[in-house]
Amino acid sequence: MRSPRPDTPAGGPSGPSRRALLYLGVCVVLVGLNLRTVFSSFSAILPEITAAADLPAWAVTLLTTAPVTLLGLFAPLAPRLARRFGAENVLLGAMALLTLGLLTRGLPLPGASAVPLLLVGTVACGAAIALGNVLLPSIVKRDFAHRLGLMSGLYTTAICASAALGAGLTYPLLQATGSWRPSLALWAAPAALVVVLLVPVALRHRSAASAPPPPGGPSPWRSPVAWQVTLFMVFQAMMSFSVFAWLAPILRDRGVDGAAAGLIVAVSIVLQMTGSLVAPPLAVRLRDQRVLNAALGLMAGGGFVLSIFGPLPLIWVWTGLLGLGQGGLTAVALTMIALRTRSAAMAVRLSGMMQGVGYGLGSSGTFLVGQLLALTGGFAAAGGMFAVVGVLAAVFGWQAGRPRYVRE
Repeated sequence: MRSPRPDTPAGGPSGPSRRALLYLGVCVVLVGLNLRTVFSSFSAILPEITAAADLPAWAVTLLTTAPVTLLGLFAPLAPRLARRFGAENVLLGAMALLTLGLLTRGLPLPGASAVPLLLVGTVACGAAIALGNVLLPSIVKRDFAHRLGLMSGLYTTAICASAALGAGLTYPLLQATGSWRPSLALWAAPAALVVVLLVPVALRHRSAASAPPPPGGPSPWRSPVAWQVTLFMVFQAMMSFSVFAWLAPILRDRGVDGAAAGLIVAVSIVLQMTGSLVAPPLAVRLRDQRVLNAALGLMAGGGFVLSIFGPLPLIWVWTGLLGLGQGGLTAVALTMIALRTRSAAMAVRLSGMMQGVGYGLGSSGTFLVGQLLALTGGFAAAGGMFAVVGVLAAVFGWQAGRPRYVRE
């Protein structure tokens, strides 16, 4: 499917130079590489933090669920801020806020509990990540329409890699430093590097040619196409965050030992990265994405259900199916932002709507699994729930995959 002519790139009527585009592309990927460490780094050493900081149960619940909820709350602000200040300036500010939030989580507060700074840092990170989530697809739509599949695949793969890095490296950092504080605070370093790299990008886009789109314009909230894309996002997000939170406990509940469960989850995340790298270029080449979207929804839902109910000797197959399906599903859901819009201005508005509603409602998946576990004492009910969620993701993926655009 060929995209219509994009908005004039930010570099002016003739567009940015190849070198400028390459530099921007690297920055986009590096931003993606910082957008999930706040989730996975905290959960990786949660028992150690809980014991050392004497966290009450309510604080643990709040600190693990608040970041996902904040993604939905702050995402709708991104289009307004981008119109007012420009997407690059807002992205720079978001990464600066993320750096401060990640650093704050690891700071000591003499004579006080660790909860206040953990909470303040987590809120700052959630707000920053919400802005980055929304702005990256619109920047890709505007400046990389000629490489839409490649760039969509690269930055969504970087987001998956971000989760993997946080999960895999935080515990070794804890062992190396001897304390949970620096093992959390050190994740501010790569975010700070991205801030430095984004400064020239923001300065370059302050010219008159790079002025943000004027306020107003058509709203995606009244578009059936926008709602189909948004509901597709809701059901993929319900599975995505539940995988991060519950796959390891599901495996342990089935009798898999801790080391093997950790390895299985790590391999599943690597396969997510593979799926997210392959799916967007394929989606862009297709004129109609209905079959691809529906197949990935069923693949992810089926992998989740089989990870709970399937024969245990084939658990690597089930979690591999889940990883490939979920990675591809997340990536094509985000790619729909560019494929269902004609301009970067509408892309950022659709992105704000889709991710605000998608993450806001999608975060309920993690909560519902926990409630079903508490009520039933096992994961069978959650397996039934995700059979339904996978089918709904396929249904709305089919609808979102039709070759139409949000009206402008």
